[in-house]
Amino acid sequence: MRISVVDVGSNTVRLVVADAEGGVPLPVHTAKWRLRLSDQVRPGGPIPEEAVEQLVDAVADASRTATRWGAAGPLAFATAVVRSAPNRQEVLRAVRTRTGVGLCTLPGEVEAELTFLGARRWMGWRSGPLALLDIGGGSLEVAFGRGRLPDFVASLPLGAGRLAHEFFEGQDPPSPEQMRALRRRVRHQLRDAAARIRWEGPRTAVATSRTFQQLGRLCGAPPGRYGPFVDRRLHREDLRLAVGRLAVLPAAGRALLPGISAPRAAQSLAGAVVGHTAMKLTGIRTLTLCPWAIREGVLLRHIEDGASWWAEITRRNVEDAPPDPVPLRIASSPT
Repeated sequence: MRISVVDVGSNTVRLVVADAEGGVPLPVHTAKWRLRLSDQVRPGGPIPEEAVEQLVDAVADASRTATRWGAAGPLAFATAVVRSAPNRQEVLRAVRTRTGVGLCTLPGEVEAELTFLGARRWMGWRSGPLALLDIGGGSLEVAFGRGRLPDFVASLPLGAGRLAHEFFEGQDPPSPEQMRALRRRVRHQLRDAAARIRWEGPRTAVATSRTFQQLGRLCGAPPGRYGPFVDRRLHREDLRLAVGRLAVLPAAGRALLPGISAPRAAQSLAGAVVGHTAMKLTGIRTLTLCPWAIREGVLLRHIEDGASWWAEITRRNVEDAPPDPVPLRIASSPT
């Protein structure tokens, strides 16, 4: 049996096709489409029609690719950039109508839960009480748990792309005043969640997401070409030094550093500030970089709990739609 997942993030649309025999999602094919939605959407603003057109095309292509690899219709979800858009339901309806794919948005807390499940399965039970940090483009997910699913989750508006737009717009590199303002915001937003993590005293702390992977590489973790089973860690002191290094460079200069890709260079500093502040406030000194995250969590939940849980999430998205939607004025797909 093969199943597929489509993840619409702030920067890319990613497809994973996996074999599910034996209860372990083993990838057989992955693909991505770089849309950079976060560059086209102002925080709190609608997704423009041109970006919707690109999203529809990418999801359609991903669905066709999944079919060629022998998987049924993909489990498709969108994260914060679509979830927080005021025209969210129109975007979801356009994708559903034109591609046949039931794209849905997941609440931030559900994202954290699924990411935790993926990390727990990768790390195993010997990791003990587990804390999780995941920096996306629009939000930061925090979780803690002792079992399969977390006991505590929080989703905070501290995504790297969101904060870079809000605090660094128009000045590259940012001023010391902008850096101080960003740190104040992150500390304020993180205060309660960090206190919970400190109180729980996790045995193991893990980080997922592309942002943490690139920061880990910048701080000396082995490159991705060595494969997923190489131990990769991120130390708080190394990340503190990396923040200072990133802060004095423009985005073009950051893109020349190890691990920092050009498309993410503009938001890398904001991500580093969030990561370091989260580690400091929670008392975490070292993070293990985990290759499994939300996509693997979706696959695992589907394998372990059956299709009904996903059908319920999709149904809620449809029921939440406004009763008299204004249709999007976007061109038909070329035949």
